[in-house]
Amino acid sequence: MDIQKLQRAVIDALEDVKAQDIKVFNTTHLTSLFDRVVIASATSNRQTRALASSVSDRGRALGLSGITIEGEDTGEWVVVDLGDVVVHIMQPAIRQYYNLEEIWGGKPVRVKLLPESTRVAPIASDSAYDSTDD
Repeated sequence: MDIQKLQRAVIDALEDVKAQDIKVFNTTHLTSLFDRVVIASATSNRQTRALASSVSDRGRALGLSGITIEGEDTGEWVVVDLGDVVVHIMQPAIRQYYNLEEIWGGKPVRVKLLPESTRVAPIASDSAYDSTDD
């Protein structure tokens, strides 16, 4: 799968559940195990689990297999491994303490915004928005 498309799908899945401070790092020059590291913050244990579920569901929808999730038991730091992309979902205190941004170094990857988004546009079915009523 195209890394740009997968990266965008992960970001969309995180944004759908209101992740905070999402950063993407290109790791191709540091390791051959994966191409991107995504780090995001959540405000509670419940939200970290919901974010991990959203990311893994999006990966499955894209046909990825072998998706693993670690850390759901405590919910303070959950890791979702999608193969080419590894997603760290952390509560702010844990994120600050471990400072993964420094480990993976460099500047975050710039992410292209729409129309590359993997989200499906909502269909307005409410007659209040129907312009043919006039």
